[in-house]
Amino acid sequence: MIVHYLMLFFFFLLFPIYLGGIVRKVRAMVQGRKGPSILQSFYDIVRYMKKRPIDNSNSGFFAEVAPPISILAGLCIWSLVVFEWTSLLLIPCFLLLQRLCITGFGMETGSSFGGLGTSREILLGVVSEPLIVIGLIVAVSKFQVTINVVGLIVGFLFISAFTLALLAEMSKPPFDDPRTHLELTMVHEAMLLEASGRTLGAFEIGSNLKVASLLTLIMKVSFEHTSFYIPQTNSVLIKDILLIFGAVFLSCLLGYWEAVSVRRKWQWIPEMMGITLLFLLALGSLIKL
Repeated sequence: MIVHYLMLFFFFLLFPIYLGGIVRKVRAMVQGRKGPSILQSFYDIVRYMKKRPIDNSNSGFFAEVAPPISILAGLCIWSLVVFEWTSLLLIPCFLLLQRLCITGFGMETGSSFGGLGTSREILLGVVSEPLIVIGLIVAVSKFQVTINVVGLIVGFLFISAFTLALLAEMSKPPFDDPRTHLELTMVHEAMLLEASGRTLGAFEIGSNLKVASLLTLIMKVSFEHTSFYIPQTNSVLIKDILLIFGAVFLSCLLGYWEAVSVRRKWQWIPEMMGITLLFLLALGSLIKL
């Protein structure tokens, strides 16, 4: 039991630190480059936190309180996913709080690109959060996938739809491209063009915590709602070991996905998310029946 909790504690502490570096390293390797150190993202955040932010003349009180609240919301999501101190259905509430912080900061700084990124972020939130809520309702309804063709197909489609909603929440391809430096195509980065110093570092910490939480959530939903992957003995410990390795694998897969994929046109996004919503609603209805 002590080993189990120590393992979860170190995973809780270290995975968000290494996550950004793993994604950037894998992305660089897929593109044929050496890439930065795995800890480079952590070094960047430390450097940001040592610098005093340069505030926009149009910013006010909200621009000062939004960064620490973003970190607090990220910590709540991360601790909830790892330790499950309450229902997973509370996750969308903290995601909404974090989105409120970053969109409010983008609007209050008075930048035209901040307003552009904010409108796109709100659109992604409108189409992704209902899918996340429905996916979590399905996940907590004791949905089990067994070893048969129908069960595996349904389970694969559910995880695919849930992952698609989480990619929209994380502003990853095909919804956003974190590699772009063109302001007209930015979403997450456009809202942070006016951020600097400790403010930028705080938002980066909150973003890393959110991405780590959602990647781990995919593995947790996958593992806890299948009935064939774990032996009968020491199942809790084995489940968490698989959870840790699965989250690291997904971070590598995310780096590969960023390297080989591109964002789609905005006209295509509502149609895709609408089809995903219909599928999750149908799956939820079948489970209730």
